[in-house]
Amino acid sequence: MGIPGTDPADLAALVRSAQRGDRMAIQELLDLLAPYVGRLCGPIALQDGPDAAQEALIVIFRSIGQLREPAALFGWARVIAVREAVRIARAAARAVPDPLDDVPARDDPQLAADVRDVLRRLSPAHRAVLVLRDLEGLDEHSVSALLGVPAPTVRTRLFRARRTFRKAWDR
Repeated sequence: MGIPGTDPADLAALVRSAQRGDRMAIQELLDLLAPYVGRLCGPIALQDGPDAAQEALIVIFRSIGQLREPAALFGWARVIAVREAVRIARAAARAVPDPLDDVPARDDPQLAADVRDVLRRLSPAHRAVLVLRDLEGLDEHSVSALLGVPAPTVRTRLFRARRTFRKAWDR
């Protein structure tokens, strides 16, 4: 997965330059990755989404030298972002999270607020599964690999997350 309009050859060259320590390339890569990482971390870590995104970006840039295939950049970054978001959301475990101002609304701001409110009621693990399956469109095996849990666990979490979401939504 990449950013639309990003030429794979240009992205590969950018990643290779960043791996060599080129500061301009690192900044350009940060500009490309930050919105993507933030979009993944926000719905999972809720009010701690910006912190999770920051932690994920730190891990990404500390480990950029380990990325062997530049074409896998966004998938690799997604793994790190989701893990950091789940880790931070679990650590925070706040009873009453803050509003999710960073989650983009399509047309109806009230609908987005309602969805955010219902998402807050889910555990970080359930939010992660919902985001990866229903927003990112990943298959069960990809989600399993990303979260480091067996596929049956993904199915169970997804079932429970959707059921909890529906119950909360109907109230």
